[in-house]
Amino acid sequence: MARRKSRYSGIGGQAVLEGVMMKNKEKYAVAVRKPDGEIEVEVETYQGLAHGSKFKELPFIRGIFNFLDSLILGTRALNYSASFYEEEEGKETKFDKAMDKMSGGNGEKLLSGIVTVISIMLAVGIFIVLPYFISSLFESFIRNRSLMAIIEGVIRIALFLLYVWGISAMKDIRRLYQYHGAEHKCINCIEKGRPLTVHNVMRSSRLHKRCGTSFIFFVMLVSIVLFFFIQVDNVAEKVILRILLMPVVAGISYEIIRLAGRTDNVFIKILSAPGMWIQRMTTREPDESMAEVAIASVEAVFDWKKYLQDTFGYEVDGSWMKDDASAEPED
Repeated sequence: MARRKSRYSGIGGQAVLEGVMMKNKEKYAVAVRKPDGEIEVEVETYQGLAHGSKFKELPFIRGIFNFLDSLILGTRALNYSASFYEEEEGKETKFDKAMDKMSGGNGEKLLSGIVTVISIMLAVGIFIVLPYFISSLFESFIRNRSLMAIIEGVIRIALFLLYVWGISAMKDIRRLYQYHGAEHKCINCIEKGRPLTVHNVMRSSRLHKRCGTSFIFFVMLVSIVLFFFIQVDNVAEKVILRILLMPVVAGISYEIIRLAGRTDNVFIKILSAPGMWIQRMTTREPDESMAEVAIASVEAVFDWKKYLQDTFGYEVDGSWMKDDASAEPED
């Protein structure tokens, strides 16, 4: 089969516990392989923060909202998938009752919000503040501020890579990475113009330029450039400025990853290469049962047959749905 250029579909997602979440515009679905082997699919609507505001659609601003929405929706999807694997339903505690009372019966959503905020604080502390303090240990040997900014950036990237590599040793994380691969394979399958069958999904690439892993890597690179211009001597001011600049970093990084997802020229490929390389650590080859879960999630929110007809110009019928085992594997 002749190779086709990827065409942007607009769908995205993430891996969850024994499943995949897929989002298309305001609609999202979480498909989970339950302990009994059945696939459970929940379809919901998430309009996001500041819904309807033109302000959140502005370039560079939209990246901040997109990042926050991804964290909120991701936490919600993870909590849903984890609910199928709780060993036993515990009795409602005083803490649960207090949370429900404070939130008007929305204790679970309030708790998810708190977890999201704590996650952001930990991420900022580990990957933004900590690299600065580690790099400051070299200040007595290196007087050049430009070089110190580069050293700080290298330490930040090293910490991120060490974190990714470290958690990959955990059994549950390895399976999460497999579902991450299944998510990418489904999107690549569709955007390459192929019918969404298990066979086609399995032979698609597990790497994708719009991946959150690539986004984080762009955050690391952009932070090196922006922090390069922080020319203050006070330690507290340096730390505060780094934290305050993070929305700017996220906004710029989003525009880069957005461009990468819609462009396929040589420059973009070179720019995306490091993030794609890191994805080799954050994704694993899924098995066919995982591909089935990812397909179920896609089909709940996205009419891929109509997309193929509108974008690639052919209608998918029964003959297209037959897996061709002799087809060339996808790079």
